[in-house]
Amino acid sequence: MIRSSTALGIGSVFGAGLAAGGMTDPRIVLGFLDVTGAWDPRLLLVMSGALLVSALGFRLTRRRGHSFLGGQLQLPTLHQLDPRLIGGAALFGVGWGVAGYCPGPGLAALAINPLEALLFVPAMLAGSWLAKRLAPG
Repeated sequence: MIRSSTALGIGSVFGAGLAAGGMTDPRIVLGFLDVTGAWDPRLLLVMSGALLVSALGFRLTRRRGHSFLGGQLQLPTLHQLDPRLIGGAALFGVGWGVAGYCPGPGLAALAINPLEALLFVPAMLAGSWLAKRLAPG
């Protein structure tokens, strides 16, 4: 129960942060990605803040050797680029550029702009399902 409550609380704070930073508004995201046109730099601060918090969190957690709730850490072990990683990153970038959403903000947008997000979220879930079906092994 505590883990579920903690996850709900952290997810709610994360979603509120995405909304406050403008990440749930595809127009702001697409404006940020339009570097040769009417570039909107506001998300640069949001991304910089997220990178700082993430870097500090990883450093703190690695020192502890376990998560704050006592769970085992599952850090990435791959240290090289492979075609699957590059293809996935490219697909993510293209999807972000076309839709103006990435997974976290797309889910958070369900509470803010549900009609628009309802087009994105099923497509995201279908892509995730398809990726699992096509994955080797």
